[in-house]
Amino acid sequence: MKLSVIIVSYNVRYYLDQCLRSVQQAVQGLEAEVIVVDNASQDDSVRFLSAVFPWVTFIPVQENLGFAKANNMAIRKSKGEYVLLLNPDTLVGEEVLRDAVQFMETHPRSGGVGVRMLRTDGEDALESRRGVPTPMTSFYKMVGLCARYPSHRLFGKYYMGYLPWDKPSRIEIISGAFCMLRRRALDEIGLLDEDFFMYGEDIDLSFRLLQGGWENWYLPLKILHYKGESTQKTNFRYVHVFYEAMFIFIRKHYGHLSFFLSFPIRIGIYMKAGLALLSTMWKKVKIRLGMRSLNRTVRKHYLFDVDEDHREECRQLMEKHGLTATFVGVDIEWESFFHDDSEVLTYYVYDMAKFSFREILEHLSASRECDRQIAIYNPARGLLITDSEILY
Repeated sequence: MKLSVIIVSYNVRYYLDQCLRSVQQAVQGLEAEVIVVDNASQDDSVRFLSAVFPWVTFIPVQENLGFAKANNMAIRKSKGEYVLLLNPDTLVGEEVLRDAVQFMETHPRSGGVGVRMLRTDGEDALESRRGVPTPMTSFYKMVGLCARYPSHRLFGKYYMGYLPWDKPSRIEIISGAFCMLRRRALDEIGLLDEDFFMYGEDIDLSFRLLQGGWENWYLPLKILHYKGESTQKTNFRYVHVFYEAMFIFIRKHYGHLSFFLSFPIRIGIYMKAGLALLSTMWKKVKIRLGMRSLNRTVRKHYLFDVDEDHREECRQLMEKHGLTATFVGVDIEWESFFHDDSEVLTYYVYDMAKFSFREILEHLSASRECDRQIAIYNPARGLLITDSEILY
């Protein structure tokens, strides 16, 4: 077996459905297996998807094991020479998995590779390339020097912003959203550290690969990462789990440092966590009070690029939800739908039956300056997926 694709899922059955459809195309020509660990989802994910994807091995568990433990369970059951940890809220191009495997075949010291992750607005996700969060690198990020000088080799080390986006590069930290690993490297350094429930385990694993003498690489292969559809980043549990993971990493790898070096980092983490909690509380208060920034209403508009056979069902979908839509090549300009007191959020809708996943990703990347978000219409399901909602 050449490749094992492992996906840990929790209450994201429609995103997982889309992800598996892209993976199905991407594993063509590879001897591959796909394993999905369902972390006690409440949305009937396993029953909903197992009949559609009989070639996928679904492992339902009775409690939420967390990211690290669930992945380790699947890794132990898998057989591939290479193991890909993939988030369910991703979409991969048809060539991505084959090209990533080919790169690792020709670079025998590569322990892991990551890819060029695109956000839903077409911008490159900074976490596609990261440096080890040493105390000083973390300090530069927390005080804003990383954001102020993103291309500086010292201040911008956290996101390694000095590296080119369009060329393979050696990096230090691979994102757990797409992390292809050499099994022999895993056999040497061990699996994911299960002290991390969620977040931080990818940093720890990447760091241990480097310590074991392996190389971590970034490849300019494009995927879409909705980023966060598996988690609710506006709740207190997210803040607790995320910043607790930072403490676990600091204690594990930098616990030997003197008090004067480690104390500022710990204070910084507490401050960031506190600010995050305050921000979360304020957002909840604004929602309850019905406050809106500058009293302006954000309206959504959908611009469909779909097969002619799917236009009518898409129109009906929009009418059902009381939304406005136009269709590429057949409708008038849509600005007239809105008044001056409105802010318009435009979704460009790609038909999964009309475009390949690679084409969708290339179009998304090329249109990053167009100030619009991506949406994907799945005619087989009769639903539309965006970064924040699912319409059906």
